[in-house]
Amino acid sequence: MKIIKTLLLTALLALPMLASAKTIEMDVNGLVCAFCAQGIEKTLKTFPATEAVYVSLEHRIVAVELKDGQDIDDKTLRKALTDSGYTLVKVRRTDETIDAVRARVSKEKALPAVDPAKHSHDEKAMPGMGHHE
Repeated sequence: MKIIKTLLLTALLALPMLASAKTIEMDVNGLVCAFCAQGIEKTLKTFPATEAVYVSLEHRIVAVELKDGQDIDDKTLRKALTDSGYTLVKVRRTDETIDAVRARVSKEKALPAVDPAKHSHDEKAMPGMGHHE
């Protein structure tokens, strides 16, 4: 019984740390152009919990800095990105600020470029945009 109480207490103490992540960092496939970055940024800024957004096309990373004490669940993030025509590959929650994420990512080697000729935007998610020329 004492072990169960200790485990329960440990779990309860860990909950605030999970809920207090400053930034959600996501690996996202489908990011190719500045319009992609702008569209994702605009979408994620509509969430009340969003303080700031950073998009790296070269690294296919999207980071959302959260307002104090707020969060956006993974399911909501996945739906927002999928509805915009992108694929959410991985989600990481961190105590890094968005500026720290930006600085770290800028030092990392970029991923291989995607051929923009094979890139298109979903007309429903992004009216006025279709295939790139």
